[in-house]
Amino acid sequence: MERIALHTRLKPGMENEYEKVHETIPAALDGALREAGVRSWEIWRDGRDLFHVVEVLDYQRMRAFLRDHPANVPWQKRMAELLEVEDDYSGKDGGLPLVWELP
Repeated sequence: MERIALHTRLKPGMENEYEKVHETIPAALDGALREAGVRSWEIWRDGRDLFHVVEVLDYQRMRAFLRDHPANVPWQKRMAELLEVEDDYSGKDGGLPLVWELP
C-alpha cells in the first residue's frame, strides 16, 4: 500500500464551490477510484491550498487507469474549472516528498 500526499490550489473565490462539489462524489467515480486500488482519499483545505492524502495499492497504476476513464474525464473537467493548474495525467506525478514522520 502506498500513501501519497498531493498539493493543489484553488482559483481565487472557488473555495465554497469546491467544497459544494465534493459533498457528493458521483457513484461511478467512487467505483472507478476503488477499482483503481484507492483505499482512502482525504482532502484538507487551508484557504485556497488543498492537501490530499491518498492510500492506494499502486499510485502510477491508478493514474493510468483513471486517465481516460469515462467517470473521471468529466470530473477532471469540472475540477479544471476550480483549480489553478489542471491535472494533465502526464504520468510524471509522484506526489510530495516525505520529509519526516513520527515513527
